Amino acid sequence: MSLSQALLNGDRLALARLLTKVENDSTEGREALIELFPHTGRAHLIGVTGAPGTGKSSLVNQMALYYRKNEDKRIAIVAVDPSSPFTGGAVLGDRVRMRDLSGDINVFIRSMASRGSLGGLAQATANVVQVFDAAGFDVVIVETVGAGQSEVDVARLAHTTLVVEAPGLGDDIQAIKAGILEIADILVINKADRPGVENAEKALKSMLELAHPTARVFKHHGTYMSASLPEPDANSNMWIPPIQKTVSTEGQGIAELIRSIARHAEYLRLSGGWALRERTRLEVEIEALIREGLMNRFREEVPAERYEEILDQVLTRNISPWEAVRQLMNGRSQ
Repeated sequence: MSLSQALLNGDRLALARLLTKVENDSTEGREALIELFPHTGRAHLIGVTGAPGTGKSSLVNQMALYYRKNEDKRIAIVAVDPSSPFTGGAVLGDRVRMRDLSGDINVFIRSMASRGSLGGLAQATANVVQVFDAAGFDVVIVETVGAGQSEVDVARLAHTTLVVEAPGLGDDIQAIKAGILEIADILVINKADRPGVENAEKALKSMLELAHPTARVFKHHGTYMSASLPEPDANSNMWIPPIQKTVSTEGQGIAELIRSIARHAEYLRLSGGWALRERTRLEVEIEALIREGLMNRFREEVPAERYEEILDQVLTRNISPWEAVRQLMNGRSQ
């Protein structure tokens, strides 16, 4: 029996072995992805991103516990960690915070190295998510490094993206500073028991009102005031990200957060956004595979000596990078 078939039959060991083959981009892994693809498209993909120190791992832990205890859903967690500079493997420090989930056969946690990619998302992440989807997991949570602006990559992978903030980190709105507020479907202020939570919430609300012109602005006694943001409505044409306050170490606010995630999923399905996000996600994946395939073909067709010769000409400023590419693509020199 193939690993793919064993995985579809619920074999947990086959799942672990197949994830390794897929992450290593082996031939067997690629063949398995082709076999498994017809069985995908059912899982709810949730991205969790935000600045370091906001408690993302603890939040993901509590979300998974809630899904298991209250909704009996199978949960997969893909934790994208910074790569070790020595081995290229994932640094597993944050995983110790997920010990509450150990022993549950319906929870699977996979740590992956970011492998130096700017967005903290390895190219293999999408393939690993696909394997979990085919294996029948109801929810797949992708937790990212939180390394900065490039974290927008997670929005291309997930149906629902959570941007996690926390008060007292030197900036009320670090998510905005990092340029990732615009990808948020739900804003989470974690560690809400800390001082400064009101300022953080106020700052995020102000930015949301600026981002969504539908928030009504009116004049009252000579002063411009804005109405509070409406609750997200599954029947409306626009989703306005709600702000959820949580204290993940205590499990506070987790139920409300899960309900917001469910409302967003309902909104996507009713508005057609779910199919649109699926199309965009698969389009990005296809384009990435095309780039990889073209680069591999280029390396095969252009001798390494020829490439080095052109590179030397660029270094001596005899030709520009644009001219170098033209010559390499044409396979001839001028």
